[in-house]
Amino acid sequence: MSAPSEERTSGMVWSGNWVTERLGVELVGDGRPDGDGDLRELLGLALRRNPKRAHLLVSNVLGKHVPQKPSVVYGAGFELGRRVRALLGEAEARRAVVLGYAETATGLGHAVADGLGVAPYLHSTRRPVDGVARAGGFEESHSHATSHLLLPEDPGLLAGGGRGDGKAPGVVAGEPGAVADAPLVLVDDEFSTGNTVLNTIRALHERYPRGRYVVVALVDMRSPADRGRLAAFAAEIGARVDLVARGSGTVTLPDGVLEKGRALVAAHEKAGSGSREPVAGPGRASCTRVDLRWPAGVPDGGRHGFTPAHRTALERALPTMAARVAAELGDARRVLVLGFEELMYAPLRLAAALEERTDAEVRYSTTTRSPVLAVDDPGYAIRSRLVFPAHDNPADGPGDRYAYNVAGAGFDAVVVTVDSVADTHELHAPGGLLARLAAHTDRVLLAVVPSYVPSCGPRPHLPDSQVPDSHVPDPYACDSYASERQEPPTVLPEPLRGPVFSSYAPDEVGWLLQDLSHVELEAPVEEREEAIQSGGAHYAESLPVEYQPSARYQSLFKAALELSAARVARAVGTVTETVLAERTPRPVLVSLVRAGTPVGILMRRWARHRHGLDLPHYAVSIVRGRGIDANALRWLAAHHDPADVVFVDGWTGKGAITRELAEALAEFDGAEGGEGGVRAKRSGGFDPEIAVLADPGGCVRTFGTREDFLIPSACLNSTVSGLVSRTVLRSDLVGPDDFHGAKFYRELADGDVSGHFLDTVTACFDEVADAVDAEVAALLAADRTPTWEGWAAVERISEEYGIHDVNLVKPGVGETTRVLLRRVPWKILARRGAGADLDHIRLLAQQRGVPIEEVDGLPYTCVGLIHPKYTRGATGADGRAVESK
Repeated sequence: MSAPSEERTSGMVWSGNWVTERLGVELVGDGRPDGDGDLRELLGLALRRNPKRAHLLVSNVLGKHVPQKPSVVYGAGFELGRRVRALLGEAEARRAVVLGYAETATGLGHAVADGLGVAPYLHSTRRPVDGVARAGGFEESHSHATSHLLLPEDPGLLAGGGRGDGKAPGVVAGEPGAVADAPLVLVDDEFSTGNTVLNTIRALHERYPRGRYVVVALVDMRSPADRGRLAAFAAEIGARVDLVARGSGTVTLPDGVLEKGRALVAAHEKAGSGSREPVAGPGRASCTRVDLRWPAGVPDGGRHGFTPAHRTALERALPTMAARVAAELGDARRVLVLGFEELMYAPLRLAAALEERTDAEVRYSTTTRSPVLAVDDPGYAIRSRLVFPAHDNPADGPGDRYAYNVAGAGFDAVVVTVDSVADTHELHAPGGLLARLAAHTDRVLLAVVPSYVPSCGPRPHLPDSQVPDSHVPDPYACDSYASERQEPPTVLPEPLRGPVFSSYAPDEVGWLLQDLSHVELEAPVEEREEAIQSGGAHYAESLPVEYQPSARYQSLFKAALELSAARVARAVGTVTETVLAERTPRPVLVSLVRAGTPVGILMRRWARHRHGLDLPHYAVSIVRGRGIDANALRWLAAHHDPADVVFVDGWTGKGAITRELAEALAEFDGAEGGEGGVRAKRSGGFDPEIAVLADPGGCVRTFGTREDFLIPSACLNSTVSGLVSRTVLRSDLVGPDDFHGAKFYRELADGDVSGHFLDTVTACFDEVADAVDAEVAALLAADRTPTWEGWAAVERISEEYGIHDVNLVKPGVGETTRVLLRRVPWKILARRGAGADLDHIRLLAQQRGVPIEEVDGLPYTCVGLIHPKYTRGATGADGRAVESK
């Protein structure tokens, strides 16, 4: 197999023929005599599993799916930048700011900025970065992963006056005192409908209005109606919008193409073709790490902004970095430089420099999040694909990633280029990207670019003549190499206990938290949802208003508790006995606030009731995307053997917290001088294996049951959890020496049923003891390897319902209850025939006007879908859901 390329598209076989022949999809040029031929030079066609668009336009010059000469890829973007410069004129070009789209156009946009010559560059990102303020966000309508964040280091960059060079907003470089109205140049690889551009301009124009926009793409494939929509929108906002594209035309789609495309993809996947990489033998290559000696102070790309001064410093360093790579290539004659998702520009420039200094045939492409069908046919654009797990701890959770047209393409060496955030255990694991590549090439090199995290103010403006040499320390650089480890505080506070904090007895649990009861943290559910989904705030920075149950709902809770108390007691006994048998005879229970805390107390009660053990029990905070409270871990390590610590939670949904805990503990172990999470257990460190009451997601080995049933403590919030809120992590409230925070809702004491829940379940311990013994014996002999089938189901549901964000899909009875109590629900999926376990779900859904859809084949009893629109318009003034238009 050989991959499609620009050099062969003018030959006998076009890489779109396969799709055209089967689906009737055609590319039609713009009417010029060679218009169709130009498009076929630029584009091929492929199919993908996407509910919005079955076909994929595969660029031959982008450097994403198709390996291409780096000089061709860079030259395509650079030339577009030159055309924009000519359109704007020298004066306006010097004022312009360039914005590229993640993930496919991050490198293209950067090359356009280079072509403009003096323009600062920023690209959108799907990677949140702690400590960096969001300057905005927008949606990409046809993508499988939609949300874009804008995270410039210089807050004035998008305001029209910031230049990314430290000058104050309102002042244009070279024109002191001038009023800034900088043109914004938006760069994407293709325009199919124009919706992405409309979404972007609308979002940015509301915050940063300006008079001129320039839209840049490799191809403009909009219909006449879509072109008219963009023109009408420009007139509406009173701005000029110009378009610059290398090629243009339209895509003709016959009736029913979406359904036919889905069926064709399904048929190929069922047959086993197009779903995985070609068969390969054992790994042919080991991995060699190359130290690039990346220049200090130069960002890895445009995620936080990239200035002309950065560009000058990088270009001075490129020959030396390319030489270091070339020295490790040996006699390789065909070399691929493989970038990583949004990290496109740095590997592209490295590949171009390598192309200039070696006789080897150098090609460039990058990995991607986008799933595409692979068909080994000369008339199809995606001939092969390698599948491997994500390796950068993505904010939306783990999932598959892809490298296309690499396997079978005859590369002697592959230079994998990632940023340091992505240089993880998953990258190096047996099933990771490096191992996948090693089966298809003779040599794998790994080049790691330091991930740039802004940690200081904007840089002073430096003329090109004053840009520090790449080997001379830059006095204005934020040190991206510096360790972020914080020294532990001298004294950590003792745990909080009831009745001072929580309604639980003081011996039931110690809270490794700080009391924030005096701080106003609550916000309406709709406002929180909008802020969270738009990237304006993290969910742990505020609290939802506590749900006050109606009399009818309280009756449902009591009935559910009477019905399931023995079932819960049996699961408590099973998980506790499993821990005592397999983990340690004297466990230190550490529950994850909040759902884990009642379970931890019940496990402690079981151990005392059956074995006379008085187990220590603490509650700690863990926050998705930010990890576990490191100070709480330090306190635990100072007072107990970490090897005895058993982390406890209520249930698993899709397994996001399970993964978060494992990664956080590995990071903590490394920061504290250990050797990583894999060896932590053997060296006496914290064991990341979590124990849960119910594991319907198939995410853990230690559980009470894998059934998805109603755990009554999930029905309520603080009033069944010791009157304690969810945990809060906000930099103005939680300092480096503080525990994460939470509130004690003393004022809700009249409705507190925390003790009643615990006592009702505890009263069932004796009647379930024999069943527990039998179940534990069976479990200890069984294969309990996590299957992660819940995560797979969530990914499928996310795609089938057009959500494209696994964080908005909450599986299981417990998580669905949380959606209805704390978030903006869209709809509930219920397993057909589900009984009394869902009575409270039905009542809550009725109260909030949320539809329940019964479905077959659901692996959970129910699944809650958070409203994907995330504006306050998603609910009415009464908090009830409204129909999505």
